[in-house]
Amino acid sequence: MRSIKYFIFIFLIFILGACSTTKNVPDGKYLLDEIKIKSDNKIETSPELEDYVRQQPNGSLPLIGKVGLKVHSLAGKDTTKWINRTIRKIGSEPVIYNPKQAAKSAEQIRIAMQNIGYLEAKVDTTQQFKKKKAIVTYNITTGIPYRIRNYANTVEDTTLNRITKRIASSISLLHEGDLYNQEMLENERVNINNILRNVGYYNFSKDFVYFKVDTTLNSHQADLYLNVYPAPDSLPHARYKINDVTVVSGFRVRDTIPAGQYFRHPDTTYISGMRIIKNKNRPFLRNSTLKRNNYLWKGMNYSDYLYSRTYENFNNLGAIQQTNIQIVPIKKDSANLLNVTIILSPANAHWFKASLEGTNSAGDIGIAPSVSYQHQNLFNGGEIFSVTLKGAYEFITGSKSTDLLNQNYYEYGTETSLTFPQFLFPWLKKRWREQTGASTKFSLGLNNQHRPEYTRQFFSGAVGYGWDTKGRIFHHNLDLINVNYVRMPWMSDKFKEMYIEPDSTGNYPNQLLRESYKDQLIAGTTYTISYFGRQRFRKSPRSTGARASIEVAGAFPRLITDINGAKRDDDGSKKLFGVSYAEYVKGTADFSQTLPVSRSHTVAYHIGIGFAYPYGNSNILPYERRFFAGGANSIRGWNTRSLGPGSYRKRNGVTNDFVNQTGDILFLTSIESRHKLGSMFELAGFVDAGNIWTVKDYEEQPNGHFKFSNFYKEIAVAYGLGIRFDLGFLLLRLDTGVRAYDPSREIGDRLVIHRPAWSRMAWHFGIGYPF
Repeated sequence: MRSIKYFIFIFLIFILGACSTTKNVPDGKYLLDEIKIKSDNKIETSPELEDYVRQQPNGSLPLIGKVGLKVHSLAGKDTTKWINRTIRKIGSEPVIYNPKQAAKSAEQIRIAMQNIGYLEAKVDTTQQFKKKKAIVTYNITTGIPYRIRNYANTVEDTTLNRITKRIASSISLLHEGDLYNQEMLENERVNINNILRNVGYYNFSKDFVYFKVDTTLNSHQADLYLNVYPAPDSLPHARYKINDVTVVSGFRVRDTIPAGQYFRHPDTTYISGMRIIKNKNRPFLRNSTLKRNNYLWKGMNYSDYLYSRTYENFNNLGAIQQTNIQIVPIKKDSANLLNVTIILSPANAHWFKASLEGTNSAGDIGIAPSVSYQHQNLFNGGEIFSVTLKGAYEFITGSKSTDLLNQNYYEYGTETSLTFPQFLFPWLKKRWREQTGASTKFSLGLNNQHRPEYTRQFFSGAVGYGWDTKGRIFHHNLDLINVNYVRMPWMSDKFKEMYIEPDSTGNYPNQLLRESYKDQLIAGTTYTISYFGRQRFRKSPRSTGARASIEVAGAFPRLITDINGAKRDDDGSKKLFGVSYAEYVKGTADFSQTLPVSRSHTVAYHIGIGFAYPYGNSNILPYERRFFAGGANSIRGWNTRSLGPGSYRKRNGVTNDFVNQTGDILFLTSIESRHKLGSMFELAGFVDAGNIWTVKDYEEQPNGHFKFSNFYKEIAVAYGLGIRFDLGFLLLRLDTGVRAYDPSREIGDRLVIHRPAWSRMAWHFGIGYPF
């Protein structure tokens, strides 16, 4: 059956490849097959210039990139037939070369070059016609660029002149010697506008800021003169202070109330100069919560930043459905003032969800039902209480195997948490307690896992803190206390004999399994910092993501056992309340970036590393804390958890070797070339490389130990293709990975890129991009 699917897939590719792309091109016309942009200045041959070309060819890849055009060519010319109309709608019409559009594109490119300092730039076009196809080349002659000679401030308003001079001396984007760049001038206008609107200039806009440019020096230099247009009334621009601040808490639009009122039975209080109006019979948010999240106070200069922070703080509370901030300018004793009214509409406090999900863990199919309840305003302070009941049943593919770990199993459990929208910690200063995005989360969990040969229980509890810095660019998480207790209340005699108890010689059959299936306490502290930045990269957005974490486990239990003078047991472990505890340190870091190449082409890459080291009470890292390789977000030539460690090879007859195919060191790198095939489809080619290793030479994982002299020979490599379906709110991904270098094979036989085989391929379905 699988061979038939592969045959159909290859047959469809062959049919599309054989289709003529010029079938529907009228006689005397030409299909726009390719555009090129060339420049006598290599530095300025930049991909964003393609955005100024009005006619773009169908797709950017020679064969598959023109799928839409090839599908369109499958349709017949008789448009009265529904099948032909349907095929034409699925495909994309051929782009017919238009010389007038090409001339307009050349003019747009010339203007774009002038805007970045090449005021003498010229653009002409050349065309190549062959077999009803046209290749258009835009040739740019840049000339000598103009640079900024002087940048002077000529603002007449003395207050504005003083502020803008400070901007020019500290954070200006324009400097003498820089290229004369219209985009940078526009950014400087925005920069000046943002700063002025944060120091009280409520009615100011960037349209008031302008530059006079003198390029008549005959030396390819430009003098810039900054100035500000006067206000519409020809008076100096007004600087505003906050006057009255009113917060309307719990207003519902659908309520029937008298005209001019917010509530039928209002309750008005004052706190720190802020008026709070509530419904006397239906309290919503506490006064302390309203005060903590408001940053607009009487007497201060108006600030866009504080306005936005107030809006975001209230909107981030799950208890609030909508935040509306109304500002009314007034004149009082010749002073320019602003009355501020903050209207908060409540959301539904109770939230229920029931779901039934299908699971696919390395090819093992299962179902996972869950029921959740959430209260989004438990103590009238925006606190979120949630509880989830969940279960799962998984059908293991190798259930007929003698391997007891390959048996069907089910599990059930509950998770509950309580989140406060602020720091709850003694002795913290007020500014720390009210950090942007601050939260404190208490959580508890219980999970029971039942297999035919054992029962396993997981108890968890944590106290965590989260907050944002640098305008929400950085997000921090600190799990101050994270406790997990793994318990094995029952094991069958056969399971003990095969995996847990020593054999007749006193040796254990598998030390890794024994460590994974014993009662154990994992108590640690974890800190994680995340960064996501999105900025303009030429004409297209560039996104960058980074994440790093450090986890230390066993410090608190070690302190307690040392104080109590606990002794080691026969296995050399100390115990806390009769349970062995884990000691290890673990760190991870990853970085990813997406770079635009053209309008329809982006390149993304990702690098991830990890290191963990067990010490003291632990000789082996707990299974749940170890690294694995292979899968939809890892090395895609291998199935989930089926690669490594090192050059380890799983035993014959074993289908799933999850316990042994884990490690303590991780290296992963990937690069993808993504091509848009239209508004919904995207094709990607990728290369993945990496592996996992162990920090110690474990007998159960031969050839898995990391060695500097050998590790580079054990870096697995895979390549492949993927297609993505962008539904707007969701991106579905289907990737096919092929092994190119397999470290589990014998030395000298590891390079398999020239010998592709179905057994060395893996298919992955995912949601969202892999990185």
